[in-house]
Amino acid sequence: MRILLSVDPEIPVPPKLYGGIERIVHSLIEGLVKRGHQVGLLAHPESETAAQVFFPWEGKHSNHLADTIRNTSLLWRAVRQFRPDVVHSFSRLWYLAPLLIGSLPKVMSYQRHPNQVTVSWAARLGGTSLRFTGCSEHICERGRPAGGTWLPIHNFVDLNTYTFQETVAPDAPLVFLSRVERIKGAHTAIAAALKTNRRLMIAGNHANEGDEFRYWKEKVEPHLGKNGIEYVGPVNDGQKDELLGKALGMVVPIEWDEPFGIVFAEALACGTPVISSPRGALPEIVTHGETGFLCRTLDEICQGVESLSGLHRGACRQRAELCFSAPVVVNQYEALYQHLVE
Repeated sequence: MRILLSVDPEIPVPPKLYGGIERIVHSLIEGLVKRGHQVGLLAHPESETAAQVFFPWEGKHSNHLADTIRNTSLLWRAVRQFRPDVVHSFSRLWYLAPLLIGSLPKVMSYQRHPNQVTVSWAARLGGTSLRFTGCSEHICERGRPAGGTWLPIHNFVDLNTYTFQETVAPDAPLVFLSRVERIKGAHTAIAAALKTNRRLMIAGNHANEGDEFRYWKEKVEPHLGKNGIEYVGPVNDGQKDELLGKALGMVVPIEWDEPFGIVFAEALACGTPVISSPRGALPEIVTHGETGFLCRTLDEICQGVESLSGLHRGACRQRAELCFSAPVVVNQYEALYQHLVE
């Protein structure tokens, strides 16, 4: 098949640091090319992938009207030049607008909560030529009321990037790995570490202005360098692998409905159990009592921390291999493409 993929224009494929979907698309392209497919990609100009044909976006920003018009036009021209059997967008639905009424098979993948209005008109225009996928059943449940056919296909990690650690030291620290902002629950992770007398390594970027910067200054920064709470800043893949692999558990007690959260699958790939909240896609990722704990209160989180050593790290790795590995998910996308072009 000839498959044309697109991602948002802000971050290269693969990303230098953060950019979960860009990393996923990079691995998806590698998997599809290895299976003999011809792949085209529309992405940030600095992208470097195995795609045989590359179209750098002309507009740099997803939310700017002028850039949206430029990128919509470029996608249209790319289709005419590449002549794909299927177009798969991980970027903006608006970019597909000129293609919706045609018979060319199209897949629109959502990594965030879908806009009901745009999904509704796209579903009507695209009809049977358009399929929607969500990175979780949680996202699909949000999208289905607006119309269209929805299929959950989870995000995945490259298992070669993450080293399974069967055991960790008795005094291994906890890790918080995410954007350091209120909805990710860094303050709750700190409170749990202090209450259970565990070291906590905080990794991730933080805001430098606005409400989230005040959150950083008031709720996180005052604890750093004290009582075993340390901040290591943003981390690349190698640093992330080492940090997660040596952790007793990853504690990211979210306060919002997480669409997926690739970091949770990354932790499992290292054999590291997860403590989070039963919101969004987390119940699809973490099996409570087996690969981590889904907790509603600080006391429950602390009980989870005390129980982490009783979990089998091999079960965490196995969960990643069976549900969140590249071969498994590439199979699902490939089957969807084949169904659409038949």
